[in-house]
Amino acid sequence: MADSKSLPFDSFDVVPPPSTVFSTIQKFARRKPLGAVSVVVIIVMVFVALFGSWLAPVSYDDIDIPNRLQAPSLQYPAGTDAQGRDQFSRLIYGANTSVLIGFGTVLVSGFIATTLGIISGYKSGWFDTVVQRIVDIWQAFPGLIFVIFVVAIFGASRVTLIFTMGLLFSAGASRLVRGATMAVSSEAYIEAARSLGATDLRIWLQHVLPNVVPVIIISMTVQVGGAILLESSLSFLGFGTPPPFPSWGRMLNDAQSHMTSAPYLAVFPGIAIALAVYAFNMFGDALRDVLDPRLRGSR
Repeated sequence: MADSKSLPFDSFDVVPPPSTVFSTIQKFARRKPLGAVSVVVIIVMVFVALFGSWLAPVSYDDIDIPNRLQAPSLQYPAGTDAQGRDQFSRLIYGANTSVLIGFGTVLVSGFIATTLGIISGYKSGWFDTVVQRIVDIWQAFPGLIFVIFVVAIFGASRVTLIFTMGLLFSAGASRLVRGATMAVSSEAYIEAARSLGATDLRIWLQHVLPNVVPVIIISMTVQVGGAILLESSLSFLGFGTPPPFPSWGRMLNDAQSHMTSAPYLAVFPGIAIALAVYAFNMFGDALRDVLDPRLRGSR
């Protein structure tokens, strides 16, 4: 029978009881309080993104000129813009854009990075050398300029942004997966699987992939925050999702001409972007400390 150290994820074959799950959550909250708070923020953000049409007081494109540029009040918690549109409702609808593009980007990036990183790290040799030189060239491209270039050619849409940003983020993530794959590939149980005639695909799926999952999860979690920030930057520059659907970055752009008379127009979307990026970064940092064996017990 294989040594338990050779198969570190055997324990996942049995679903832990609810009491164990609750105990794990409590332990995580005690060890990483900022990470736990970040989880709550992320859950609230996803909930708002999914059910924004029911939560928003009015539609994001309801124009009310007589009530334009109203300061925050009980009727308008985040004020109104130059067209009288309720900023609070637009913030809620904007969460849908940020969550959809953020999670969509990391799914595309995660798939490309995992596939490329595992194959490159496992094969090594000339194949790995060629792939890494391509990754070097890819990482040398300025990310923002590349996305703007693609959007200018294919037009601004959520699908274009998701696939372009996913391709952009995959280069750096593939290196993390490659490094983890090279470490796993040197283990004795990989050699045992090879000697028993296991195909490369079977080894990748059954032995390599389960052991690099923590690296993939950590990378994808942090990338969500980066994707939200990049999408906001593109929307601020006018290359994000097309109007009239709201975006936090476009709301910042619209607020430029009213910075002195209505500064709240920039404050609320700015807080939303900062909070979302901070939450995903802190959660990714907490996951890294918990899931990365090299960091366990170091704090």
